[in-house]
Amino acid sequence: MTNSLHAVPSAPRLGSQMPSFLAKPKTPVADIYDGEDYIALASACGLIPDEWQEGIITGITARDKDGHLVAKRAGLSVPRQNGKNGALEVLELGQMVLSGRRIIHTSHEVKTSRKAFIRLASFFEENDELAKLVKNIRKVNGQEQIILTNGGSCEFIARSKSSGRGFTVDTLVLDEAQELRDEALEALLPTIASGPAGDPQIIMTGTPPDPTDINGEVFRRMHDAAHSNEDDTLWWAEWSVLADDDVEIDADDRDLWYQANPALGKRMRVETVAAERAAMADSSFRRERLGMWEQERSARILPIEDWTACADPNLSDDGEPVALAIDIAPSRDSASIAASGMTVDGHVWADVIENRRGTPEWVIPRLKAILEKQEARAVLIDVLSPAGSLIDPLEAEGIKVSRIGSNIMAAATAQLYDAVMSHDFRHLDQPSLNLAAAAARKRKLGDAWAWNRSNPDADITPLVAATLACTGRTYTRAKRPVKPVRARRKVTVW
Repeated sequence: MTNSLHAVPSAPRLGSQMPSFLAKPKTPVADIYDGEDYIALASACGLIPDEWQEGIITGITARDKDGHLVAKRAGLSVPRQNGKNGALEVLELGQMVLSGRRIIHTSHEVKTSRKAFIRLASFFEENDELAKLVKNIRKVNGQEQIILTNGGSCEFIARSKSSGRGFTVDTLVLDEAQELRDEALEALLPTIASGPAGDPQIIMTGTPPDPTDINGEVFRRMHDAAHSNEDDTLWWAEWSVLADDDVEIDADDRDLWYQANPALGKRMRVETVAAERAAMADSSFRRERLGMWEQERSARILPIEDWTACADPNLSDDGEPVALAIDIAPSRDSASIAASGMTVDGHVWADVIENRRGTPEWVIPRLKAILEKQEARAVLIDVLSPAGSLIDPLEAEGIKVSRIGSNIMAAATAQLYDAVMSHDFRHLDQPSLNLAAAAARKRKLGDAWAWNRSNPDADITPLVAATLACTGRTYTRAKRPVKPVRARRKVTVW
């Protein structure tokens, strides 16, 4: 009699169920009972979390010996389509039903907020036991909310400068945090100041923002705080490929795909990721699918340490006429006006007066308004740049333009670079200028170089305008844009 061996099919490979980076609050955890109960409730309703999602839920809901939430702020960074919204559903369902907490769930777009509402409301509409807890479900577009008889609730809103005003809640959920701006956060933060539970919590979830996108500053600060270990109350989990700045990542390495995507091999197929790899640029794939935050920062020309050392939001100007400069992006979808002067202690400073997305028809009216209030030494424009199209219209309005050629542009770039490196430059720590400085790259101009405009994902118009304005302080061929308006003295007339 011969023995036959039957091969046992191997289990499919799964993405890493442990985060690539995890930061925890300093307060010791006494229990994770809330998280365990939330997981049991969701599972009974057919929403069974993966192992990595369970870790998120128990981490965010852990309590100290006094029964307070350990994580006052919590953040989750994970590539798209892995299931972060599933983890949020478990958290929100549990906090409402079992803890009676009031929640605001915010998203960048109305349609995303609406989708989250429909998903969470379905648990109450399709489960008889949960349906008994419902006091009201409001389905008006843009005003969706679920209110329970135990006091728990969840309201869904899209973010804006005024969203959330008038609300009082315990938990503030900020989904799509890579699109969260400071003014939206400032409008929403007061909602948790006096929540009925007396134990407020902020939860941010998203993907790494584009390194040049001003909308990503809030989420970027939370990421940086976690990695620098500077916030004792922050819980942060990140699925990403971590690498030193000088290490080039092979985006075709499938081991890295599994490292950064916990749902790979389960709800996400490797063939799908392969198709994304074929279609996406390297930088986009590293950010969107490998969850990488730092790779795009490694090539910056102006070192972050030196640029930060030049920040001074409270600088004092010497009172002399300023130099103004204008720049427009090659795609003509963004533009900036910058000013430059000298501080009372002799440092050149730059201020981005205006930076806007969209077509640049606003530039001339805005510049005219500035010149009516601010005495200026010059208005500078690079004649070979997209902003060169404004020279004739400006001069038709009676505004003289100081025209800059490529040789002066190269010299201006070198002057600004040297001033930053020697910390002889001052800026106001403005996000638009900070992001432009982070994204700036070189382009050769003969034996010299200037700022490279070829990256369509980066708006460097704030930096180019600031560079021109700074050189305008000493440009010998500068033209006074308009005649200074002198106050007329009242005299006696016989």
